[in-house]
Amino acid sequence: MAHSDTGSDTGGDIGDARGNTRGDARGDRSGTALRPPGDPAGAAPEKSRPHERATERPGTRTRTRTRTTPRIRTRARSPRLWTWLLLPGTLWMTGFLLASLLLVATLALGTTDPLGNPRFGFNPDNLTALADPAYRTVLLRSLGYALITCLICLVVAYPVAYAIALRGGRFKNLLIAAIVVPFFANYLVRMYGWSVVLSDDGPLLRALRSVGIADDGTKILQTGAGVIAGLVYGFVVFMIIPLYAAMERMDTSLIEAGRDLYGGPLRTFLFVTVPATRQGAAAGCVLVFLPAMGDFVSAQLMGGPDQIMIGNLIQDKFFQGQNWPLGSALTMLLMAVLFLGMLGYLRRARKDEAEAAR
Repeated sequence: MAHSDTGSDTGGDIGDARGNTRGDARGDRSGTALRPPGDPAGAAPEKSRPHERATERPGTRTRTRTRTTPRIRTRARSPRLWTWLLLPGTLWMTGFLLASLLLVATLALGTTDPLGNPRFGFNPDNLTALADPAYRTVLLRSLGYALITCLICLVVAYPVAYAIALRGGRFKNLLIAAIVVPFFANYLVRMYGWSVVLSDDGPLLRALRSVGIADDGTKILQTGAGVIAGLVYGFVVFMIIPLYAAMERMDTSLIEAGRDLYGGPLRTFLFVTVPATRQGAAAGCVLVFLPAMGDFVSAQLMGGPDQIMIGNLIQDKFFQGQNWPLGSALTMLLMAVLFLGMLGYLRRARKDEAEAAR
């Protein structure tokens, strides 16, 4: 009996072990992980969650890709659209610029007939004539007037742009309009009005004589100061607008930090505001220097024979002297100077962009 009981118990244990093994094998086939002996009964479903997440991820990624695909296409099409919209105007301006430059360059090597009509040819004497000391003096005078005009415009425009951008409040647009709208008038008309203001009997000199600063022999017209005053009045708006835009983008917290570091407002302006807005100042200098260098109205109305600029010289060669080839050579000289100035500005702007990207 003892033997039989032992045999039956052993057989029952073996049968239970076989049943458990079969049940575990079936569980493995159905995708359920084996459960360790110490785990609770509810731990088995937790093992199946990674499989559920793995099955959900591909679907989620597919939906995300489906949503972002139209945005990528829209962004890819936008630059192409703007490129096609800019293409007609760019070709139009580039074509006329190159055609005019080619015409002036070929005419600079031409000659004139006895009646003064220009004839195309090859005459390098027009280019060698540019070495004349009289032409060099006029070119240097024009360069000096343009540089002084840029400096004065900077001094005048910085406080104006600073006051409008940082202290203008809700009146910013009105103040900008008050500055820009008067410049919509014809440039020649404005220069005639400015010549009346600066004349010997004008309101400016009369006010200076009344306070004892000027006497009867003092005059502004027919001097270099009068020409520079006309250039500043004509182009100062081109300095105010870029500086205003640069100060609008500037972080005002820099000024507050500068006051803590440098103390006085002047030092804060010189060491914080000016470096932060140097790109706007550079753009304004280019916009002022280029037209001031070739201007001839200010020198004609407010200057004398000793204040003529290269623009007056070119005008004289084309319309009065009937020497179009020499006028074309002077035009190419002026274009070379302006090109060097523009090249310097572009290199400086590229360097600032590289520093900002760092």
